[in-house]
Amino acid sequence: MEDHLLGWLRTLDEDRLARILANRPDAIAPPWPRRLDTLAQRLSDGLAVTRTLQRLPLPCLQLAEAALAVADPTADRLAAFVGAPPGVVAPWLDQLCDHALAWPDDSGVIHLADGVTHYWTAPLGLGEPLDHYLNSWTISNDALRALARNLGLPAQGHKRRMIGRVAEVLGDADRLRALLRDAPAGTAELLDRFAWEGPSLPVDGGRFVVRGTPEKWCADHGLLFRPSWHVAEIAREVAVCLRGPGYHPPFTPEPPEVATLPVDPEEVDHLMTLAAPHVVERCAALLDNASKTPLPLLKHGGVGVREVRRLAKETGCDEDETRLLLEVCTVARLLAWDEASGGLVPTERFDRWRLDEGAARLRVLLSAWWRMERSPLRRTDGRYGTVLGDDATQAVALVRRAVLPVLAGLPAGTAFADRAGLLAAVHWHAPLLDRRLLLDCGPAVLDEAGLLGLLANGALTDLGRALAGLTAHPGDERDDAVPMVEHDPALVEAATRALASVRRSALFGPDLTAVVTGPPSAELAALLDRVAERESRGAASVWRFTADSVRRALDRGHDPDDLLDELAAVGAVPQPLEYLVRDTARRHGEVTVTTVGCVIQAGDPVLLAEIAGHRRLARLGLRLLAPTVLVSAAGAERTLEALREAGYAPVPVSDTGEITIRRVRAAEPAGVGEPGAGKLILLPGGQVAELSGADLEAPPHLLAEPPPDPREHARRLLAAGRAEAERSGRTWAVIGRMATRLPTAQQSLLGFVVDRGVRAGITLTGGLTATISHGELRGGALDAWCEEAGDYLEFPLAEIIEVRNVF
Repeated sequence: MEDHLLGWLRTLDEDRLARILANRPDAIAPPWPRRLDTLAQRLSDGLAVTRTLQRLPLPCLQLAEAALAVADPTADRLAAFVGAPPGVVAPWLDQLCDHALAWPDDSGVIHLADGVTHYWTAPLGLGEPLDHYLNSWTISNDALRALARNLGLPAQGHKRRMIGRVAEVLGDADRLRALLRDAPAGTAELLDRFAWEGPSLPVDGGRFVVRGTPEKWCADHGLLFRPSWHVAEIAREVAVCLRGPGYHPPFTPEPPEVATLPVDPEEVDHLMTLAAPHVVERCAALLDNASKTPLPLLKHGGVGVREVRRLAKETGCDEDETRLLLEVCTVARLLAWDEASGGLVPTERFDRWRLDEGAARLRVLLSAWWRMERSPLRRTDGRYGTVLGDDATQAVALVRRAVLPVLAGLPAGTAFADRAGLLAAVHWHAPLLDRRLLLDCGPAVLDEAGLLGLLANGALTDLGRALAGLTAHPGDERDDAVPMVEHDPALVEAATRALASVRRSALFGPDLTAVVTGPPSAELAALLDRVAERESRGAASVWRFTADSVRRALDRGHDPDDLLDELAAVGAVPQPLEYLVRDTARRHGEVTVTTVGCVIQAGDPVLLAEIAGHRRLARLGLRLLAPTVLVSAAGAERTLEALREAGYAPVPVSDTGEITIRRVRAAEPAGVGEPGAGKLILLPGGQVAELSGADLEAPPHLLAEPPPDPREHARRLLAAGRAEAERSGRTWAVIGRMATRLPTAQQSLLGFVVDRGVRAGITLTGGLTATISHGELRGGALDAWCEEAGDYLEFPLAEIIEVRNVF
């Protein structure tokens, strides 16, 4: 099938090939193909074909399925089969061709990619083609000749010719009807049952060996085949003929109409500017809370409902918002499990994230939601699942990527009126999505989009449109980040505009309140949350300062002068607020609490006084609280060890007063971590660079490559195709003449790098090593993809001293 596709690709012009590459970015992913035959292999990859099918609307899939049931399908035959005018079928057939899932040959017959052919095991409820049964090893030449004679056909000739004659008769509706006129009674009913309810049905195997029965007659004339004693099948061509000329498979070229309501675009835009800053602000609040109180996980995994409610109450979020943002922060790698803390805590990436501008922080969160494989607001039997506990499935992410584009297609100034109609339209655009999953997750996706500022009043916001229009691969939950999504120009512009109206100042009143007339910036909200109690949120947010709220800030280590300076930077501080802060600070620390490592007790005050004054025990920080009570700054284990070294005989005592002497396992020696070695890489142009450990941990977007240009690739591939014939046969001669440092076996392996694109490791004279593939010969150099550099580089053939297999 790749040969058919390759032949068609060679006939395309630059515009058509560029259109295919734009629709199939998987085909030009690094290392991008250098020749049309390599491109054909990528376009034919089964997994890539299946993923492409998932993006196509219902009419494309219906035509592809129908093409499997038509012998030598052309555009006109397909149109007649589905009962639609050719002009209606043509655009959908062109869309299949523009995705390289179907293509015409010179005679106009439509060929399908192998991945499409294998996707349907029984297209339209039809079985395997006649060729599958007649070419089976279970049918001998003698049986085939007997079948031909039963059909009134010549029995001479080779097997292929006899198969062609039999298929011609059984695939012709008129000849099949003539054949059935002489069939035993009950044959038509038997075959109709197989044609409409088949292709495979249970049967009584004994009736297939009794003369005069419909089953025996059908088997003798090639109308039914038995793969086993109690099962019979009908061939695809026979079933289509039996269904009659009035049969047309489903073909729905028009999507279901989505009922809409008028909506004010300015109000939608305003609601987006309120929701987007709120998302960034609440995520920061959740993560700050988790840094102080790690989130424990349940035994079976996930965060419990009690913890979710506690977190929602302490951060001022509602429960649904908390569930969603916890999932998003985890996928964005801002929150992760920490063994030492015994719970979920913010990661180092959170420290970098909170220093970014607000729009960049928002894009990180939206990118994480776009690839998130769980739906925290999905209800099962009326109940939510456990946060971070349910099994992830990529199909949930596919539901998001199907719902938003349908919303983006609604007329401007309108919103969907009912969810059922919207989800029906989504299923038309993405028919391979599991319908039950769509009905379960669709409403949850809409709720999530509303909380994130992607949907407002039932209409998609500019943020939602930017996300729906993404062409970059969205990634999955295993990705720490997806730079091509986070730095998409349309998403950057929308996120910047969504946060353009945030307020960075507050109005402080003499009644100890602070009012922010609009969405507060994350920094302003964090400052006010730190020192005041939030009373309301919405178009305007109100905080109230109290002695308890100020004391709470002082408890966290904030200096009163610094607090007043920070408040003064965002607004004019009234005198009552300054008095409150300073008065609370004056009384702060009236009672002190000291942490001690352990307590030492003895009935002899003289003994304790001696221990307290012992020079060798000074490092323990001993302090005498009472004549018989001594406290140590060190822990109990260390204090016991020091006292024993000094010649005393202490014993450990539990909280209940009982002496507890236990065996202590010898501690395993801690491994000394070797400093991480840098990574040696090749840069474009053949330069060598070393990435240090800090560079390797840099944000991924620093190393991100721009998306490939389909038109540029199309132009290069067509030019390479024209030059391919000139280079044919030169590979081995050039390598044998130029790569003189290599033995013959390694020269052959290098030839496979050029002709077949295989991977190999090479070593150059300077000791530099590289992993290469997809090579081409350019004069005396090998131009090949270098995995270390992530680009095509030239390697002089004369300087290659070793070639080895890479697995």
